[in-house]
Amino acid sequence: MQADPITTEVVRNFVISCAEDMNASLWRSAHSAIIYEGKDSAVALMDEHGNMLGQSTGVPLFVGAIDVCVRFIKDYYGDDIGEGDIFIMNDSYMQGTHLHDVTAVGPIFYDGEIVGFGAARAHWNDIGAIDPGSTMGSTNIYQEGLRLGPTRIVKGGKQVREWYDHLRLNTRLPDATIGDLGAQIAAIRTGERRLGQLLERIGADTYRAACQNVFEQARRLDREAIAAISDGTWSREGFLDNDGVGDEPVKVALTLTVRGEELIVDLTGTSGPVAGSVNCGASQTESLLRLAYKTMISPERAITGGSFETMSVVMPDECMFNAQEPAACEWYFTGLGLLADLFISCLSEAMPERSTAAHYGDSMVAGFFSVDPKRGQWISIEPTAGGWGGRADGDGESALINLVNGGFRNIPAEVMETKFPIRLEEFSIRPDSGGPGRYRGGCGVVRRYKTLEDCYGALWFERSKTPAWGLNGGGNGMGPEITISLPDGSTERLLKMRARPFQANTVVETKTGGGGGNGDSLARPFPEVLKDVRYGYLSREAALADYGVAIGTDMVVDEAASTPRA
Repeated sequence: MQADPITTEVVRNFVISCAEDMNASLWRSAHSAIIYEGKDSAVALMDEHGNMLGQSTGVPLFVGAIDVCVRFIKDYYGDDIGEGDIFIMNDSYMQGTHLHDVTAVGPIFYDGEIVGFGAARAHWNDIGAIDPGSTMGSTNIYQEGLRLGPTRIVKGGKQVREWYDHLRLNTRLPDATIGDLGAQIAAIRTGERRLGQLLERIGADTYRAACQNVFEQARRLDREAIAAISDGTWSREGFLDNDGVGDEPVKVALTLTVRGEELIVDLTGTSGPVAGSVNCGASQTESLLRLAYKTMISPERAITGGSFETMSVVMPDECMFNAQEPAACEWYFTGLGLLADLFISCLSEAMPERSTAAHYGDSMVAGFFSVDPKRGQWISIEPTAGGWGGRADGDGESALINLVNGGFRNIPAEVMETKFPIRLEEFSIRPDSGGPGRYRGGCGVVRRYKTLEDCYGALWFERSKTPAWGLNGGGNGMGPEITISLPDGSTERLLKMRARPFQANTVVETKTGGGGGNGDSLARPFPEVLKDVRYGYLSREAALADYGVAIGTDMVVDEAASTPRA
């Protein structure tokens, strides 16, 4: 059976539309703000072999590793997969992420045979770890919560009661947990229904033929894109501040080689497994490298089961990005943000027309919660936006979530203040945080929280030792800063903090880092520097110190006192 080009394009766009409907169903049905507001989720529609067909916005890091979950489930259950079944899993060494990220998978049948799978991954706020929400101090997987390999949660359309009871007994938020699981199942059922509409119109054989065309087109485009890059080898390294339990920096190293139509990524030189929780499962590491690859190679094309066959990954057995039991993985994504920047910097040397300086890099998580049964148990946890690196042809974006998280968002002030006893006193651009350059790095943000009741707080901010670096003569962005002002008038400065009690009226001011600059800052035209000052991205002092542009209190450039432009 063959599928003509028009049918192939219809199928290509239809499956993406299906995934968008799945995501809408998930977000509208979820119980937890981290899903319906934060969008800490991803959905996918796959063929019967687990190859990607359609995906939608959310956390792009998830999508490249969902196909792995389908294959684990297929291997585990074999022929014992029936219509109406739903499976879940969250094992860090299988799917690669932390235990909060629960993947739900369901088969899609047509005329009595499996033609595909729908999947929805979402962050569950509490998975029974040693601390409510996310723990910042874990040193092994057993401290991080309930760990599940492939598990059938629904059989033939009916809940497996003992597993639902088990989930309720292993979380501090049972109603929200079961509600979020229901939203994931609703997303899968949406994909099943929508795909069924297409199959009724064109049949399974034509559908499969069109899918194979889509995969082959992706393979060909990737081969052509890599072949267009000059052969060579490039290396980069950087350091995380620490692993969360010690003070020693953690090394991340990457060597990238282009050889003909092949791209080879070698992580040799990266720190081995660490005591803290920045270890990451191999499948999620490969997913991150796919994401970084896609930012530079054919970003205009959707990811499919035919993508990335030109890329191979060399991953040492003893490596923080190849986590093995019992390594802690709660903050698995911290090293991935740095790894993505290293990858993009290497390709920027190979593809100078698309060069991009490093971005602020980490999720920069602030969490607040209460376990007081009198007040009600609640958890607020969110990432924070920051600055992206200057590009070869434009400034970096300000106040944008990091590369790893894609469509993930911070919790809006209105939602936070309505649902939790937290007041957001400031949410603003952090001036001067972007690295100077012909194309300026984007700015980080200031977010200031005030606790209105006694509660707990937790923090995880990174990249102060290796802030966003510049390229082509551009300067580095600022690193993050946090100030905690206690009710007794004392202050503390720190970037990571395991859950600790906060009295009411504690103020936590977080400042995220900016992106690196691209090119010589003295080549930035006067009008662009002036606009940055007027918009609040730059102070007048930084305009003079970093760009050689003197701007008076009247907001006019004093060209005589400024460094001339060529």
